[in-house]
Amino acid sequence: MELSQEEILARLAAISQGTAVEAMKITITEAFKDRVVATMPIEDQHRQIVGYLHGGVSVLLAETVASVASVLNIDIDRQLAFGLEINANHVRPKKDGVVRAIATPLHLGRTTHVWDIKIVDEQERLICVSRCTVAVVEKPAS
Repeated sequence: MELSQEEILARLAAISQGTAVEAMKITITEAFKDRVVATMPIEDQHRQIVGYLHGGVSVLLAETVASVASVLNIDIDRQLAFGLEINANHVRPKKDGVVRAIATPLHLGRTTHVWDIKIVDEQERLICVSRCTVAVVEKPAS
């Protein structure tokens, strides 16, 4: 049975409770096998010491959308997805407002997925570009 977009988003919101996703106020707004989008406000906990969006927070946002995208592309009854490698280029500073991350696939293999992630501001200006490789592994026997 295929879940509706609303059901997928509701499940993602539920499993995000008590995680870094909730703590950083990340909201998944689209969740498809070939595109995951999330928004995040820039508030005090998102800033580095001189008041701008912390690069590590951008990386957390990027890995979040990549990991969610991989989960949508695996058999969750028998597989898990873990971030394996991530890089990021921070191309524009941002002090406040909301950023949006968009993950699209570059490679969807049997054991690895590679995602292109763009983080943009409200005017669609590029804030950060990232690439994340996600490992797909079999769940351990219980």
